[in-house]
Amino acid sequence: MTLELSEIKTIRKKLDLTQSELANHAQVSQSLIAKIEADQLDPTYTNAQKIFNALNELSKKEEVTAEQMMQHKIIHVTPGLSIKDAIKKLKKHEISQMPVLEKGNVKGMISESSILDAILEGKDDKKVIDVMQDAPPIIAKDTTIDVVSNLLKFYPVVLVSEKGKLKGTIAKIDMIKTIYK
Repeated sequence: MTLELSEIKTIRKKLDLTQSELANHAQVSQSLIAKIEADQLDPTYTNAQKIFNALNELSKKEEVTAEQMMQHKIIHVTPGLSIKDAIKKLKKHEISQMPVLEKGNVKGMISESSILDAILEGKDDKKVIDVMQDAPPIIAKDTTIDVVSNLLKFYPVVLVSEKGKLKGTIAKIDMIKTIYK
């Protein structure tokens, strides 16, 4: 993405920065920022690069990540658990889906929908493994809110991991809570 000098002021204001704060981050003078924003000066390539790098870095700091949205407590079931016990766990924790884990590894997902289908088919005496769905996407904890948002359009929940270890879950409500604090 190529930025124009005329965008410096707009981006700076969106990041809620003063000219002095931007100047400090970019290691240039505040008067240089003021003159560029007033279109009174064309900066050197080096100074322009410093300013744009600072804006880019500060923008990334503002981005919400999966780690900030996720639920740290992972409520899960094992593949061998009965459907009736899975229902009790969903009701107890007032959730609509949960991952199926075996020895810390994600095996699938069980949800109200998959349980309801099993009950309607007369399979309510079966085990979780018999009715579980495929595992949802597993993302890194530094995944941005934009990526999480796109995944949640297609999946009811995403799982968050760090170095292969499950760290949390994100459902649509978690994202809504993060956005509307």
